Amino acid sequence: MCFKSLRLLVVDDDSDTRILLTFLFELDGAKVMTAASADEALKIMSFFKPDILISDICLPDEDGYSLLMKVRNLEAKRGRKIPAIALTASAFEEEHKRALLAGYDIYQCKPIDLGELASAVTSLAGLGQYFDIFEHKQGQASSQESFN
Repeated sequence: MCFKSLRLLVVDDDSDTRILLTFLFELDGAKVMTAASADEALKIMSFFKPDILISDICLPDEDGYSLLMKVRNLEAKRGRKIPAIALTASAFEEEHKRALLAGYDIYQCKPIDLGELASAVTSLAGLGQYFDIFEHKQGQASSQESFN
């Protein structure tokens, strides 16, 4: 399954995370915009209408909870409801519950499992089953290594 025509907004203050997720989804055909802060994400929302928001909870200017509230209010005015995935380094159950209560559809801990994140995006976008291109390529590399 590819992410062709899927539009994603990735919000994370860590540049490596933004680069990695852009690569992951653009490789499979998605259009990805990234932001390092909530303020930057809201500016992007003025001209980019993402299908899914992927946001870190701990951002430099305000947290991902208030960002989601603002994004949902903006999208409601447009007659849309954007699905959202929370990313965080916190593995505490309270944080998980808080993210879901705040309106995030899916909660994922860092370090990010790329296969799980791709599956979550596939599920939220209603794309059906996702073929994990990275696992397939890793399997090929492992097979090749075992023959060397």
